[in-house]
Amino acid sequence: MDAETRAARVRGVGSLRGLRGPRGLRAYAALGAAGLLLAGCASMPDHGEIRPVQASQGVDSQVRVFGVPPADRASPQEIVDGFLEAMTSDDPQQQTARKYLTDEAAKNWKPGTAVTVLAAGLDRFSVQGEKDPAGPRFKVTGKRLATVDERSAYQPEAGGRRYEEFLQLAQENKQWRIATPPSSLVLSQSDFERMYMPVNKYYFAGNTLVADPVYVRQRSDPDSRMDPTTQTVQSLLAGPSKWLGPVASSSFPTGTELREGTKSLAYDGQNTLRVPLNDKADNVAQPQCQKMATQLLYTVKDLTGSQRVDRVELFRSDKSSLCSVTEAGAAVNANRPLPPEHQYYVDNEYHLQRLNLDANKEDQQDQPAPAPGPLAANPTFKVGTAAVAYGEKRAAVVSEDGRGLYVVNLTNTGPMPQPLLTSKGAKPNALTAPTWDAAGDLWVADQDQQNPTLWRVPGGTGTPQKVQVAGLDGGRIAALKASPDGVRLAMLVQGEGGKNLFIGRVERPDAKTGASAVSVRELRPAAPQMADVDAMSWAPRGRLLVVGRESGGLVQARYMLADGSMVAAGLPGASGLKAVAATEDEKKPVVGSSDEDGIVWLPPGAQWRTVAAGGRAPVYPG
Repeated sequence: MDAETRAARVRGVGSLRGLRGPRGLRAYAALGAAGLLLAGCASMPDHGEIRPVQASQGVDSQVRVFGVPPADRASPQEIVDGFLEAMTSDDPQQQTARKYLTDEAAKNWKPGTAVTVLAAGLDRFSVQGEKDPAGPRFKVTGKRLATVDERSAYQPEAGGRRYEEFLQLAQENKQWRIATPPSSLVLSQSDFERMYMPVNKYYFAGNTLVADPVYVRQRSDPDSRMDPTTQTVQSLLAGPSKWLGPVASSSFPTGTELREGTKSLAYDGQNTLRVPLNDKADNVAQPQCQKMATQLLYTVKDLTGSQRVDRVELFRSDKSSLCSVTEAGAAVNANRPLPPEHQYYVDNEYHLQRLNLDANKEDQQDQPAPAPGPLAANPTFKVGTAAVAYGEKRAAVVSEDGRGLYVVNLTNTGPMPQPLLTSKGAKPNALTAPTWDAAGDLWVADQDQQNPTLWRVPGGTGTPQKVQVAGLDGGRIAALKASPDGVRLAMLVQGEGGKNLFIGRVERPDAKTGASAVSVRELRPAAPQMADVDAMSWAPRGRLLVVGRESGGLVQARYMLADGSMVAAGLPGASGLKAVAATEDEKKPVVGSSDEDGIVWLPPGAQWRTVAAGGRAPVYPG
């Protein structure tokens, strides 16, 4: 039966979606009322020219996809195409995909341990005919976008390396089957985004909670059969990702897992998540248990689509209560920076101004006021850029000529202090805007072309220290921003092709890292979709707010996941932004600046509005 005949038979059930190439073997079930929709395969000659078959064209995330088993006496080409399609299905435990494999390969195939993400699916070519004594052999190729490792962490591939793998077929019971399947699931970007969803799990870096982004299945995991919440908790218990591992740790004892047989986690009537653990956690002390529960509460609250969680309760292996933590208690344990009281910017007269964040309604708008302290007492000093420390008691400013870095106290007046650091470069190749981290250290980059350097000022008062950045490869740091947790540094790196956004891991001397000095390591692209990035800021839940341009597109502001995996929501009407600032507190407005409107705010659920005519370089504390 050909594809058109089979399609005609299902038109009474619903519209046919997703027929993908001349041999696409796929079935779809629209969630809701559409019912089961089938897409069959068309017959194809087994001789003549072999051409690549383009894979996935993308499917709505609300559509469930099921693989179709191999037909009797299917040709080698049909087996390969059917298998590659079945890999993209929502089939529990990939049972349909395994039917395309030999018995031994089906038994040993463990695709759930990793995922290879391709930009636009696979091309496949026959490299050996079916009359070859060794059996038919097919080469599958594509542009590798990223990999998802065994700890569910997304790792983008800079430049998009070529993916290539060979599938060897063999006859078994007079049927062609694949004897050498790929070592991982191989998915197009659209299929990956349909099947997986991002979530942050949380660990401690020192006493501060830090987000570790991972991906879990949208529905039940094929291997464990766990629902998304349980998958996420299981991933949390397994420990931080390889990238974050050197600077973060888990409060859970080594070997802690969910109680055997746990496939879903229960909520009670008071929005409490109940989490049963194995005996590795039976004897932990209450302070440690409180930190464990804090990690869980923040992780589950971040999970897309999860119900409201006000409390987490942990249980021992004998089902007795171990400890619990409320949302308020977890906030104390997380040790996050205090919400800002003001937003700051530099006005047209090169003075540092601040706006009251409590007055965020048009009829209650306060007028900008000069930042207190030596800057207000010395109005002849010209500020180029600034950063305000968490707690808003100190500010770091770079002079208008870009050469001098100063730290001033915002609680006392007096003369301007001497510069902590002086650059030999001239604008625009002098000092970048500074940034504070949660530990109270100050960071700034010198763009001097003769000696580009990343500097760290310990405590904001010590002697500036040079910081090694591994992986810059001749690039020059044009802007930087420390994350609120203090263990990541976002950097705009100027290269030959423009400015690209990278995130580096900040390693400090301690027993875990073995480092003798502070360094920034393992740079990874944070906005590979952007052809050029103009400005950025850290945003709530470990995301980035990026102003940039996609290839062939207009400048726009978008939220990005910090692992470089996905472009999230964009900001409306943001094409004219030159700079942007956000804060961890989602109730505070996004702040931007533009040549036409000056300083603008975007409060949650509202529209952009001008709060100060003229001005630039808006910042929140940090």
